[in-house]
Amino acid sequence: MKVYIIGPAHPFRGGLADFDMRMARGFQEKGCEAHLINFTLQYPSFLFPGKTQYTDAPPPEGLNIRQLINSVNPFNWLKVGRRLRRERPDLIIVRYWLPFMGPAFGTILRQVKKNKHTQVIAIADNIIPHEKRFGDTMFTKYFVKPVDKFVCMSREVAEDVKHFSDRSVLTLPHPMYDIYGELLDKAAAKMALGLRADDKVVLFFGLIRKYKGLDILLDAFADPRVRDSNVKLVIAGEFYADAAEYERQIRDLNLEPSIVRATHFIPNEEVNKYFSAADVVVQPYKNATQSGITQIGFHFSKPMIVTNVGGLPEFIRHNELGLVTEVEAASVAAAIVRYFDEGLEAPFTAAMEAEKKRYEWSYFIDRMLDYARS
Repeated sequence: MKVYIIGPAHPFRGGLADFDMRMARGFQEKGCEAHLINFTLQYPSFLFPGKTQYTDAPPPEGLNIRQLINSVNPFNWLKVGRRLRRERPDLIIVRYWLPFMGPAFGTILRQVKKNKHTQVIAIADNIIPHEKRFGDTMFTKYFVKPVDKFVCMSREVAEDVKHFSDRSVLTLPHPMYDIYGELLDKAAAKMALGLRADDKVVLFFGLIRKYKGLDILLDAFADPRVRDSNVKLVIAGEFYADAAEYERQIRDLNLEPSIVRATHFIPNEEVNKYFSAADVVVQPYKNATQSGITQIGFHFSKPMIVTNVGGLPEFIRHNELGLVTEVEAASVAAAIVRYFDEGLEAPFTAAMEAEKKRYEWSYFIDRMLDYARS
């Protein structure tokens, strides 16, 4: 099968690009011819909240990556659509994570579908975005028209899709990120972060956006129950929100002794250091669909504390793989204290080891191919 994946890839950085490239390798492993249809321009610089969209890593070997799509140029969309139409892929898998991409992708796919051959499956990371903007609904309605089938990685997104399309929807769990190396010795990893081997370490990992609830976690650390437990918080990830607000909160709550900052984009080769140092990963999100951070946690068999929003409780079953809390600081604080006081790391880690088999890439790719052929 000739499979084209439309979405970010090298030289763009981040979880979406990592996912797309790992997915392409998965299709290659099944004997498919895989192509990555990438961007020449993903976001105009004034719309991008981080420092850079690009990675310094060398190009991956063995992947066919073509930079073709300009996200803001309608003439380019028509040109790319006609080109892909002539190339007649059997299957296009298009990533949809932001309505901003709706006009470009919708136009390209309309052109491709004129060949009466190519099937289009959209992997809908989000249909309704976490941070709403003008035009979201209009752009999404435009995008879904030429899509034949949808794959969603949480039940919540699957329900959201039904508000925009009556096409088939398959819910598949987000596969495990297995590209970040192996688990390191915990004591050595802690020391590399400037921590003591006996420190209790909570990890907040990933791009820092308002909906991810770092402010809730900081309030939880100010709770006397947590403060008296001498727990350390490692914040690892680049600010995509106003850093000054969080720094002011840390200062006002006198949290400086409890905080270790790594507030920059974490390159792939350093991810294992942070997860290896952690005793538990906390995702205090205010809203969510699924989370790539969860699947990094599964790779490293790290228990998690998550809030009861979106698809997070689907993956982290309460009292088995981690703890599920309400979206409030007191509830998060109580879970952190309970986790350490009751010694929950060992049983939760063992359960994570068993559970992670559900999230292997081979399973994900097999189901995608079965779905395309059905």
